[in-house]
Amino acid sequence: MDILISGAGMAGLSAALDLSARGHRVTLVERASHFRVNGSPIDIRGDAIGIAERMGVLERIREQRVDTTELIQFVDADGETVARPTLADVGDSPDDLEIAREDLAHILIDALPSDVEIRFRDSVDSLVDDGGGVDVGFASGHSARFDLVVGADGQHSAVRGLVFGPEGDFARPLGFYVALTDLPGEVRPERMNPMYNFPGHLAGIARYKDRAFGVLMFRSDPLDYDHHDLDAQRKLIVEAFADTPAWKVPQLLDAVRVDPELYFDSASQIHMPTWHRGRVVLVGDAAHCATGLSGRGTSLAFTGAYFLAEELDRADGDHVAAFERYEARQRPYVEFAQHSVGAGAELVVPATWEAIAARNERLRAANGV
Repeated sequence: MDILISGAGMAGLSAALDLSARGHRVTLVERASHFRVNGSPIDIRGDAIGIAERMGVLERIREQRVDTTELIQFVDADGETVARPTLADVGDSPDDLEIAREDLAHILIDALPSDVEIRFRDSVDSLVDDGGGVDVGFASGHSARFDLVVGADGQHSAVRGLVFGPEGDFARPLGFYVALTDLPGEVRPERMNPMYNFPGHLAGIARYKDRAFGVLMFRSDPLDYDHHDLDAQRKLIVEAFADTPAWKVPQLLDAVRVDPELYFDSASQIHMPTWHRGRVVLVGDAAHCATGLSGRGTSLAFTGAYFLAEELDRADGDHVAAFERYEARQRPYVEFAQHSVGAGAELVVPATWEAIAARNERLRAANGV
């Protein structure tokens, strides 16, 4: 079949690899001008590790493994360590694989067959499903017809909006926002990852390999802004931390002001009664964002993309049956990931000084300090 995949993140790349491996003709369209590979290291957990092996990428993932999460330490305003989380606190197990986002993206990109067509600087603008196929109009003015369309375009999915309705119908904000910014001047050989809290806020530095990036999180009611307007995003971040001279917050804000690849978004989950309609199906965050606090977004992308490709193969062209079986297999993983987030928020962004002190005391006791 001719299949269009919208979005070249982890879910889109995984779907392109899995579907093309089963003989489908895949077109991958991405709004950005390049593969966006920046961001924090990510985890591959549970059954997703076996899926990675079946995809043929597990050995390379193991070779690129990092240990960023294991080196987190909470610090006070002077940078002195006050507590350290255990692996259990952050939801990790010794079998989990942590890898830099850019390394995993390049592993998936390198594994794509040469006949996968990739179109940058374009996005889906219209979809007309007539039952026999989907006519797609692109923002570039180009149009084409496909047998199936896979929406892998993230939390703010355009495909989901066109086919299923407004994002507000499915988004459940968790009450805080996350920003990641490059910090080339903070690379250190010891690579410890300090995180500073004040009520409802976190400012931190995470290091892996020869990279360092800043992490800024803050609690807030939903904010109204353009998800594609970097200047608007910078303004919101600076305003949230502007009155805080403690620790390295001013340096982190300086980085926010100039980073062309700045990441900023709400921590929101996507809950949908179904992920497919007609010849259109959603995978990854477009279907079921669990937020980064679950630590399972990439694992869900791996399992979902693989189940979708496998069920299309088994259904021998019956996309309706395939979509239903894909969803039935993926749902339990999604529900587990989405339900696991609450404790993470209280660990990372406590709301009050009392909550911060209680967390630190609990972590010290768990570590026998």
